[in-house]
Formats: sequence, C-alpha cells, structure tokens
Amino acid sequence: MISKHIKYFKQIIGEQFCYEDTDTLENYSYDHTENLKYLPSVVLKPASSQEISKIVQYCNHHNLSIVPRSAGTGQMGGALPINKAVILSLERLNNIISIDTLNFQATVEAGVINLDLQKALEPYGLFYGPDPSSWGSSFIGGNIATNAGGLKAVKYGVTSASVLNLEVVLPNGEIIWTGANTLKNSTGYNLTQLFIGSEGTLGIVTKAVVKILSKPKTDITLLIPFHSLDDCAKAVADVFKAGLQPCSIELMERNALEQVKIFLKDNSIPLQNNVEAHLLICYDGTTQEELMPLIEKTITAIEQYSTEEIYFADNETDKNRLWEMRRKAAEIVKLNGFTIEEDTVVPRSEMPKLIKFVRALAKEYNTQVVCYGHAGDGNLHIRFNHPEFKNSYQNPLINDMLTKLFQYIYSLGGTISGEHGIGLIQQSFLPIVFSKSNLNIQKKIKEALDPKNIMNPGKVIDY
Repeated sequence: MISKHIKYFKQIIGEQFCYEDTDTLENYSYDHTENLKYLPSVVLKPASSQEISKIVQYCNHHNLSIVPRSAGTGQMGGALPINKAVILSLERLNNIISIDTLNFQATVEAGVINLDLQKALEPYGLFYGPDPSSWGSSFIGGNIATNAGGLKAVKYGVTSASVLNLEVVLPNGEIIWTGANTLKNSTGYNLTQLFIGSEGTLGIVTKAVVKILSKPKTDITLLIPFHSLDDCAKAVADVFKAGLQPCSIELMERNALEQVKIFLKDNSIPLQNNVEAHLLICYDGTTQEELMPLIEKTITAIEQYSTEEIYFADNETDKNRLWEMRRKAAEIVKLNGFTIEEDTVVPRSEMPKLIKFVRALAKEYNTQVVCYGHAGDGNLHIRFNHPEFKNSYQNPLINDMLTKLFQYIYSLGGTISGEHGIGLIQQSFLPIVFSKSNLNIQKKIKEALDPKNIMNPGKVIDY
C-alpha cells in the first residue's frame, strides 16, 4: 500500500494498531470459508466509532476498498480481503456499554464476544437469545452482519429478532443510529433491519442495542437415536404437531457424531451400529417438574419410529458434554476434509426430502456428505468432502452440483442461506432464488449507500 495512506492511518489509530507485517497479514487473509486465502494490504484495529469514521471517510475519498472484520468465523467468505483490501478489525470495540435491567436491553460495541455478553448477563438472571455454535469466539457485530441464528433460534429467534437499534458508520464516514431503543417503532423505513444481514456491504455496525430476556431456571436435554435418518427428519415435524415448543431441536447424522466423539475422545455417549442419526432436543422452564410432561409428550410423538434408548441429560456435566459435541461439529468435520459447507433452509416438513436428495446428489458427484443443523427451523448444514476438490469457489464441477442442490431447495420453498449469509462464494447463486427485479432493487440500495463500492466489494451484491 502507498506509504502516504499508511502514514495517515497511523496518525488516526496509532502506529501499534496499524499492521503491515507478514504474519499479521497472513492471519487476516482467511476466515472459516473452505481453504481460501487473500492477503490484505494492511490490517487496522481502531478503538472507536470516531476512529472508524475517519478511516472510512479517507478510504472513500481515495477509493480504497474496506473489509470490516469481526472474529473471522464466517463460512461464506464475507471477511476475505479480495483485491488487497484494507482489513478494518473491530476487535478493540469490545465494551459492554450498559445492561438495562428495567427495560431488558443491553448496549454493546460490535467487538463484544457473544459468550462474554451471556456471562455478563448471568448475575442478573438474564440472557441474550441468539447463540450461534461459534458463540465462544464470534462477535456480536459479526452475528449482526450475517443475521446469525443459533441453537435456540427455534424458540428465541435469530439475531434480527433481538436487535432494536444500531450505530453504523456509513461508506462516506458519517455516523448514524438506525432506529430507536423501543420495542415498537413504525417511524419511517426500517433501516435497522436493512443493515442486519448486509455483511458490511452497506456500512459498519459499531454499536447495538439488543433485547435481553429472563433466563429460564432449568432445562433438560434429550438425545434420541434413530435407526433411520429419514425418520429422524420426519420426527421433527411430529414434535411440533404435538404442540411442543423446544428451545432447541438439532439433528446430527451418525457420521458427524462419530467424528466429534473421536476428536473429543468422548465415549460417554453410546452409538449403536444400527443408528443413522440423532435428535438433540432441549426444553427450558422454571422447574424440572413442569418439564417432565413435555418429555413424555415428546416420547409419545416419536413412538411410531424405530429408535434406540433415549439418553436424558439433566445435570450440567452431561448437558455441557452433549452441547459441546453439537457446537464442535462444523469445526471437526472440516478438519476431516469436509471443507465445502452449505447453509440451506427449507420448511421443516420438507427436510426429509432434502436429506434424501442430498444423499443422491453426493453419490452422483462421487463425494462424501454429512448433515447436521437446526432441524427445528429447517436449517440444515450440509458438508461435502470431494476426493479431489476442496473448494467450491470458481470450481465448475462443484458449482454444477450446488446449482442442482439450490434449485431443488428453491422448489421446496426454501432458500440458500439460513444464517451464514452470502459473502463471496454464494453470490453467483442468487439468481436461483431472486428475480431480476428483486436483484435490481438490492443493487440500487447498494449503489445509493455506497456509490464508490468501497465497502466489502465483491460480496453479496456486486456491481
């Protein structure tokens, strides 16, 4: 990068927070997307909205591309600095500004780790609804950028359901608040929801006012082993048809659970040879006594299916073990070669059809596949392990396979991303699910806010 730009950045944030060394550039060249890497020109770590504003204003004036970066846990290439972009890391914006126990709100900076917010709320008997599998490292800002879901989204909603107001630095450097700190707001266009899920292409979220909730006093988790993956998927709809409302209902195919157990060296959970998949179901409430009828109704709802003995986890050690296995699934199967992940979502009643199609598709393309995900809201994560190709991006054969997958998903009334976003690698598939008119509207929004296309260019909507 031209030295005059570096000199300016150092004046704004301090020399020690402006990085040009090889190791730092390498560390920020990738996120969790397949095996893709792009070196940035420089890594900047500002400490405030005002510093970000000055940097963005300067970059806008000099036509320098910016990639806002949270923890780098994304899986669609949203944080990849293509074209030697400037990485603007939010990691120093990590303050929990306030916890308002009267109005059940918290105001946080974008670099606050999801789990750290949860821990800060615990002494007040409160919690924050969204809890993505990456909650131990992912930032609230990154969760907002992709509209992240999580293990409890089926009951408590995805990120968009919990955000009231956002502070945003626009592509011209101006700072705005998008809404109001109120539960109701019908005043003008909903800019808050516009920025949620925009993946840093319209501006940089620097602060958020989020809703918080009273924490349930107890919960219980069931692990239900099914002889058939198809039955496992079908049982999800039956749980809801029975009038039940789990806070979590997760599906793990046998292959995924096997890989996790081996990696964690955990033999405490039995895995019989005739089991193809598991449902991990959690109910929360005030007392164990009120949860027991829910457990009984769940067992009744699935009794038509062939299962093995149900594993009950009602103490913290057992529950933590089960949920660690689920949270580690993506990381572990990727380490084992399943590098291509699709974040598909369909109406939950259509999930058995999707799983059947995925298995046939993998066989057609000579690739291994493993499925897991948020069965309660039809959000199935599909991981492929091709013997030759480990990336889908710009690979004609893999893209042909994914085109067939996404076309089928769309035919089921679904879409191509439930919580991971579009980023870099899903962009070319958007015409499958959006009309030309729809895409044109989205492009015009991008052009109106970012006419120079400096903000995370090449991601989501490009022009």
